[in-house]
Amino acid sequence: MSRLHSPTEGAACARQPALLAFSDRLRALLSRIAHSDAAAGVMLLLAAAVALVWANSSAQDSYHALWHADIGFTLGQWSFTQSAHFWVNDALMTVFFLIVGMEIRRELHSGALAEPRQALLPVLAALGGVAVPAMIYLALIPSAGLRPGWAIPTATDIAFAVGVLALVGRGLPPALRVFLLTLAIIDDLIAVLIIALFYSGGLQWSMLLVAGLGLLGVYGLQALGVRRAWFYVLPGAVLWWGVWQTGAHPTLAGVVLGLLTPVHMLAGRESAAPVERVASALHPWVTFGIMPLFALANAGVTLQSGGLTDEGRYLLPAIVTALVLGKPLGVMLTSWVAVRLSICSLPPSVRWSHMLLAGMLAGIGFTMAIFIATLAFPDPGLLNASKLGVLMASGGAAVLALAWGWGLRYLDTRAGMQREQIAA
Repeated sequence: MSRLHSPTEGAACARQPALLAFSDRLRALLSRIAHSDAAAGVMLLLAAAVALVWANSSAQDSYHALWHADIGFTLGQWSFTQSAHFWVNDALMTVFFLIVGMEIRRELHSGALAEPRQALLPVLAALGGVAVPAMIYLALIPSAGLRPGWAIPTATDIAFAVGVLALVGRGLPPALRVFLLTLAIIDDLIAVLIIALFYSGGLQWSMLLVAGLGLLGVYGLQALGVRRAWFYVLPGAVLWWGVWQTGAHPTLAGVVLGLLTPVHMLAGRESAAPVERVASALHPWVTFGIMPLFALANAGVTLQSGGLTDEGRYLLPAIVTALVLGKPLGVMLTSWVAVRLSICSLPPSVRWSHMLLAGMLAGIGFTMAIFIATLAFPDPGLLNASKLGVLMASGGAAVLALAWGWGLRYLDTRAGMQREQIAA
């Protein structure tokens, strides 16, 4: 004899499928947000805005005290203590550079950089987008003391630039996003090389042995077929420590680890290659954790009238001009010459107006530009001016790109409607 359900039990049973469906929709929504380009750009903007407001409020002392606070740990007789700023810029940002390394590795294996002919245009555009802003910067500064900042306007922020492109919306050719991503990845690769060659102190070559031990550990685990990422944390930490002790910037260890990440799956054992799986797992943490935290720690510049030194008043417009004007000029000039000489051709459905949009978006330096500024200028006054210049330039480039992109969408929509009317 079956038991009769009470009205309360029946209602509960009826609610379970609805709750499961809501839970599935919520998980899908959160997953889309976690991998959304537009959401990444918005998070960076919010973090930078909070830092600016905080650093210029009555609580500005607490902002600076927070990032200068010592954080460390002790193991027996050994202790390691550094400022919160160090942990963000030198430790956590290593994970960001790990993602950069894996993106480069993936593109070299099966992406836009795997086919030389396909990669040639964004490579040349990226080179122009590095050289022209650097030359404009050097032409505008009045003193040799500001020359170390020449590389600040050469970098492109991938997340911010692609996020702004996503805000423009649909209607743009898909090949434009691929072109912009490839250009930004090459930009990051060039920035990494610049950091390694020009912003590393006198190298302690003996400490390369420690870095070599870390690399040996990584290769050893790969030879044993170890695919779980957590096993690589220890040799990765040894590599990071060795790179730091040599005098090079420790985040370069992240790039090296990213470039060493396997791109092939083990048959029957993996649903995705490690370079895909690890990057996908780390992406939300980097996008919504590390990068906003970096912006919060580094975007808090002083805006008071007395906040800029005499040299800073020259530095700020040089960075703004180099990023906002130099980037699109360099991207457009080298691309036009390459196409004109038939070295390469524009991507499918991409017009020169789209290329100008890509150049404007490349002027959004933000994360990488601020990072290079922290290496270029130890002087607080010059660092403050350079950060302010990066923020103003990135914001200006984003606004110009949005206006231009929306204008292109409007014109394309009008043209499409006119074609439909003629056809009818």
